[in-house]
Amino acid sequence: MKVVLQKVTSASVTIEEKVVSEIKQGFMLLVGVKTGDTEADADYLANKISKMRIFEDEEGKMNLGIQDVGGDILSVSQFTLLANTRKGNRPSFIEAARPDEATALYDYFNEKLRAEGLKVLEGEFGADMQVALVNDGPTTIILDTENK
Repeated sequence: MKVVLQKVTSASVTIEEKVVSEIKQGFMLLVGVKTGDTEADADYLANKISKMRIFEDEEGKMNLGIQDVGGDILSVSQFTLLANTRKGNRPSFIEAARPDEATALYDYFNEKLRAEGLKVLEGEFGADMQVALVNDGPTTIILDTENK
C-alpha cells in the first residue's frame, strides 16, 4: 500500500458539484492499494499515521500528533499512486489492485484509523472526484509498505 499524507488546514472532496466530505485541520490521505497488499499492511499504515507527530508544538517543533490538535482525516482512494512510468509515456496501472480487492482493503484501513479514535471522512471509491486542500507547511509525507 502507498499513502500520500498531507498536513492540511482544510480539505474537501466534491462530486458532481456537491461537496461530499470536508475537514478543517488534519490529514489528507491519498491511498493506493497494490495487488497483494494485506490487512497487515493496512494495520501498519493506520498505526503509523495515527501516531505521526507533524503538528507544531508551542516551540514550533513538529512534536504533536493529529489527536493532540483535534484534527480529522479525509481519506481518498487513488489507484494512480501505483502508476508504473518506466516505459513509454503512458502510465501502466497493472500493479493496482482490482476494484473489489482495493475497496475491501481501503475500507479496512479507514476502519483501523477509526479504531485508533480518529474521525475519518472519505471520498467515493471509483467516482470522478475533485479534491481541494490547503497543504499546511507545506508538509507532505509518502508512506509505502514496501519500505517499512
